[in-house]
Amino acid sequence: MNLLEEIKRVEREAELLYSEAQVESAIERVALEIAARLAESCPVILTVLNGGIIFSGKLLPRLRFPLEIDSIQASRYRGATSGGQIQWLLKPSLCLAGRTVLLADDILDEGITLATIKEWCKEQGAKEIFIAVLIDKLIGRERPCRADFVGLEAENRYLFGYGLDYKNYLRNAPGIFACTGL
Repeated sequence: MNLLEEIKRVEREAELLYSEAQVESAIERVALEIAARLAESCPVILTVLNGGIIFSGKLLPRLRFPLEIDSIQASRYRGATSGGQIQWLLKPSLCLAGRTVLLADDILDEGITLATIKEWCKEQGAKEIFIAVLIDKLIGRERPCRADFVGLEAENRYLFGYGLDYKNYLRNAPGIFACTGL
């Protein structure tokens, strides 16, 4: 089976966990929580690429207070379905020293990548660092970091949609889906 056939099969057989309307509602709630906590801090919002693109794109227009945006990319997956060593692909251009930083990502899974990025922000002199994720995956074990703002929770399954990918595909799926038969 070629990759395109595999992607189509995974999409066709997937189980819908959260509809587009449910995801949008969760993002709205997260935006209100972030505003209540960070509106007076003029934060830097760092989108964690590539997964955080859709979440940030939906979240940022709902944050109606002064902020700056930038991106960061560190990956353990690089198109695979399991993680390896952290690779730095992009670091932000904004100075983080003395700033409040909000990391916006699609999912908190094992937490290794987000913990590494958070530590890097601390090394750059960030005053305080928060994490917002669309999905907090319930993996059943301790992780090196936790999310301060969570849109939705999901059981420990392979997910795609709204930024989450299957082998770099299906990030654009209109909802959160779980792969079946993997």
